[in-house]
Amino acid sequence: MPEETEQRLDTLSRMMAEHMATPFPSDTRGLEIAGEDMVLLDADAYGYVSGVREGPLDERRRAGLVRVAAALTEVLPAIGDERTAEYYTHLRDMAALAVEIETSPAMDERP
Repeated sequence: MPEETEQRLDTLSRMMAEHMATPFPSDTRGLEIAGEDMVLLDADAYGYVSGVREGPLDERRRAGLVRVAAALTEVLPAIGDERTAEYYTHLRDMAALAVEIETSPAMDERP
């Protein structure tokens, strides 16, 4: 596996650990923004991102990852609370990195 891919995977692992260490913003429980349930968006994004750490995603999961990354970008402007916006921005950045890793040609070389 190319060194650049390994570095991106290491960064993704670090971001995932940071995400898990950050308390979930309770003000988003039961909240929908742009048709997205914020709790489910968080859970789905983390699930797809963790799949990237395990190896290449199948087409269905890859499409799910791309969908949640786009949804996170869409909901961010509507989040008014600064702490909540930081939480979801970090999640969006994590998902975006996972998309970059997943769609790079080097993914074909992963076990």
